Amino acid sequence: MWSFFSRDPSKDFNFEVGESLSRLEDKSIWNLHKGKRKGSTEEVSIFVFDIKSRSESQFDIAKSAVKRLKTLRHPSILTYLDSFESDKVIYLATELVEPLAVHLQKLALEGPQKELYVAWGVFQITRALSFLNNDGNLRHNNVNIWSVLVNASGEWKLGGVEYVSTAQDYGSPVYKILPSLDVYDPPEKSDPNMLKLANKCSSDMWGLGCLIWEVFNGSLNTQSSLRIQENIPQQLSQLYCELVGSNPASRPNPADIITRCRKLGGYFKNDLVDTLLFLEEIQIKDKNEKNRFFSNLTPHLDNFPDNVCKHKILPQLITAFEYGDAGSAVLAPMFKLGRLLDESEYQKKIVPCVVKLFSSNDRVTRSRLLQQLEFFIGHLQAGTVNEQIFPQIAHGFMDTNPTIREQTVKSVIHLAPKLSYNNLNVEVLRHFARLQSKDDQGGIRTNTTVCLGKIAQHLHPQIRQKVLISAFIRAMRDPFPPARTAGILALAATQQYYLLNEVALRILPALCQLTMDPEKSVRDSAFRTIKGFLGKLEKVSEDPSLRESMEADVNTATPSLSNAAATWAGWAVTAVTAKFYRSQSDTVKSMNPMACKMLTKPASLEQPSSSSISTTTSSVTSMTSLEHEEGSRGNDSVSDYDYDHWGDNDWGDMETHGQMASSSGSGGGDGTSDPTSPPSHSGQGKVTDGWDNEEWGSLEEEQEAEGDMTSPSEVWSPSDTTPILPEIQRDVSSKSPKRQSGSIQDGWDKTEFESLEENPGSNPKLEEAKKKREERKLMRQKELEARRASKSLSGPMKLGSKKL
Repeated sequence: MWSFFSRDPSKDFNFEVGESLSRLEDKSIWNLHKGKRKGSTEEVSIFVFDIKSRSESQFDIAKSAVKRLKTLRHPSILTYLDSFESDKVIYLATELVEPLAVHLQKLALEGPQKELYVAWGVFQITRALSFLNNDGNLRHNNVNIWSVLVNASGEWKLGGVEYVSTAQDYGSPVYKILPSLDVYDPPEKSDPNMLKLANKCSSDMWGLGCLIWEVFNGSLNTQSSLRIQENIPQQLSQLYCELVGSNPASRPNPADIITRCRKLGGYFKNDLVDTLLFLEEIQIKDKNEKNRFFSNLTPHLDNFPDNVCKHKILPQLITAFEYGDAGSAVLAPMFKLGRLLDESEYQKKIVPCVVKLFSSNDRVTRSRLLQQLEFFIGHLQAGTVNEQIFPQIAHGFMDTNPTIREQTVKSVIHLAPKLSYNNLNVEVLRHFARLQSKDDQGGIRTNTTVCLGKIAQHLHPQIRQKVLISAFIRAMRDPFPPARTAGILALAATQQYYLLNEVALRILPALCQLTMDPEKSVRDSAFRTIKGFLGKLEKVSEDPSLRESMEADVNTATPSLSNAAATWAGWAVTAVTAKFYRSQSDTVKSMNPMACKMLTKPASLEQPSSSSISTTTSSVTSMTSLEHEEGSRGNDSVSDYDYDHWGDNDWGDMETHGQMASSSGSGGGDGTSDPTSPPSHSGQGKVTDGWDNEEWGSLEEEQEAEGDMTSPSEVWSPSDTTPILPEIQRDVSSKSPKRQSGSIQDGWDKTEFESLEENPGSNPKLEEAKKKREERKLMRQKELEARRASKSLSGPMKLGSKKL
């Protein structure tokens, strides 16, 4: 029993008192200490009042302050947590804060960031005074830089409530115990006649004027210093003069100050104040307002202080996402602010949201996630990526929306370093093989090649040996000029992975065929790459000892960029690793992309292009196109391609090939003259460049046959290197529609090569050959007319159907 009465009663206090910050001795009756809640790591501030060293009147004021703060609850007033009183000491626990004077001395903000932040702080104190004067019918009587405290979120909180009185007492002056606070007394305190003109806001508005002066000039020592206005912002000059005017009746009400300064051009009208006020009221905003707010938030975050972003804005974003209907618009600002968190905080707060988001079926959410992948992939563990995230991302390779497919391809760049052997070398390459050969979007085929060149260093050496050359040569046979250029640049950028025998027997023959390409940009890249590869072979021919160093990286998992083979292709490496290709893709304009394979030319292909001056129009992905597609699949989907080109060469567009194909009477495999179909190099209905249109089939059939799909090395087989020079030559030489309307014979008729000196009219062989050519021409025309007639009766060919 004796031990019960003799124990220290302060042990019942729920907080541990830490070191003293002792910066308030002459401005406050309290000593400020750091503190921590018992049993947790929560940091708090503890105001300590030592009863024995203070007077009785100060003791009464301290008890009154505790009682007053406990009853005041407002976002801009210091938050009360707990208190304790004994015969020796009074403890007052609040949120973690520091005096504003100390905070401003440590503030590292400059320029616009500081201006926005200070405006937010002054707004908060004005709002707190409006609450006290108008709603609480109270007077604070102690507004200055030492009664304002700042928490970890950068919010200014009004404290120092020792001298709070009712508003009815505005006719009687308030006397403060500490002489150091007399400098903040309003002038009417010593003039009874002026005191009669005072109202409930007069003394606090004088204090607000003193606070504004101290924020821009430092601590106030004499009242005469208030006349110096050099550092006061121009927007505040008039208001400041009203606040420190000698006539108490002319000082404005704090509510009126907020109204005036929140108008357009006012001191409180800025992006930071607007943002934080919206977040405070986000629960009463509708979905459209939230989406519009979050969509416009990201560009402004760079001008906001880091502590405000980390502790004030980011928690609100996470809460809005988890418990509200903010939608995918919140992702961009949330991931941008995630960089302010340390690794443990990121794993705790952001990663669970990311994993949850990747399981979403909403296209807009998936698209935004893929766009923001680079901002958070570095924080994800390899196990999380392979087990929880990649399986969800892989569904995007098969998506019916071209934008999702394209962004999924691009995402592999960021995922590759963390993917397992099976996911990268089997699953990814299997999807890449299908996209590169069968996707109806030229831009997606191009970016698949680009991505494969970028992730080559992460592939297993044996897989790399089997896949790269076949894949890039296939790209070089694509009817889309940018895809052919991508194949050339990818070969050059990954040249250190090829054996010299492969260079001589496979790569150079394929490159030489493109020296007669219709597009000059393709020809230029081909010539440049050929020179580089020939240079390698020539060096080894002169000095065979260099062969080992030239092939040093072929079988290594971590290639060296400084080997002897990597120097000449620096231009190609830069081109491949710098940008993805962007253009307005050849989008599907069918009511159901899964049910039809007829392609529609984009607006960029309406005008014919020249092989010497190739231009590409472009457009940026519109998220509204994705949102609209959720309700109707019949709209155009715009691919998210980049305006920038690789290197300094123009990409060109598909028009040169498109016109040849349309005039040749060959569509996307149906034999009709459809300008919306993929262009063909051949003059016949069959595409002879290895893109077999009869094997497309439906996506459902492909999914069912996944178990029987061949490996990427089998899909990208050496047989893909079938020469295409005859077709390209015929494209270049056959410019007239009449010439291309018929098919070109497999060989030249020897009877056509007779001496020009002979008389054609007296040569029976020439007459017979001419007659045969005319007969063949008539037969071909009849066949084409019959095809068109049968096609017009049967309607457009459906995806997955077989030609008759």
